[in-house]
This record gives sequence, C-alpha cells and structure tokens, in this order.
Amino acid sequence: MTEELNLTPTRPYMIRAFYEWLEDNALTPYLLVDATQDNLVIPTEHVQNGQIVLNIASQATGNMNIDNNYINFNARFGGVSRELWIPMQAVMALFAKENQSIAMPFDPSEYDNFTPEEPEPSKPKPPSKAETVERAKKAGLKILK
Repeated sequence: MTEELNLTPTRPYMIRAFYEWLEDNALTPYLLVDATQDNLVIPTEHVQNGQIVLNIASQATGNMNIDNNYINFNARFGGVSRELWIPMQAVMALFAKENQSIAMPFDPSEYDNFTPEEPEPSKPKPPSKAETVERAKKAGLKILK
C-alpha cells in the first residue's frame, strides 16, 4: 500500500506564521528574493547579484496579501508607489533586520515537482487612455505646469 501523497509546499504557511511572529515581537521582517525567477514584479533597479531584499514590515507596505502562490503588496521606492508580486518559489528566506540569525531559509528545490492547482492571479492592467481621460473630467486635483 504505497500511496503517493500530493502535498502542497509548506513555504507559504511558514512565511505567514514567521511574518506574524516577527511583527508581534517588534522585529522588521525582510524578504530575500531570487530575482531570476519568472513572474516577478519587483523594482529591478534594486536587484544585486540576482537577488533583492525587501522590507515587508506592515509600516513599509500596503495591501499586503500572502496567499499560497504569491506575496503581493504595495511599497515605495524613491518616493514612488509600486505594486510588487513575488511568487512563492522565488522566496529564498525571511529574516529579522535587527538580527539576521533570526531567519527562516527555504529549500530551493521545494517547488521542483509542484504544479499549483489554482490559476495564477491576474495582475491588474494599467488604466487605458480612455479611463485616464474619463478620470480627468471628474472633480479632483489638477497638475499645474
């Protein structure tokens, strides 16, 4: 009776739990990401040696969502708000800024034989020119030159 189990990766569950623990203990959660992976939306100008380190503390991010396939949030880079999408297989480690020995590294081969059953989330497309013009007709702030 050898039945092969089709288990989901533990990474998203461990990230959610460790992230919450870091925040509960007033530590700053940093995410180490493999920037060579597919389906990443990150500020590529900050990538060094194929990796990027991101501050994912609740004070530094907005609209944080950690699901089983992606980590998605908004963050500011050089004063410009950006929406980031990081697939779970690109997460190399989660650690505390204050003490990097408080860390949770992840096995890079965990996703080698895993195919997600859920479809990947669709990324919102930028507004069309017509939508932008329509918004411009509504009351609000104007850009003065």
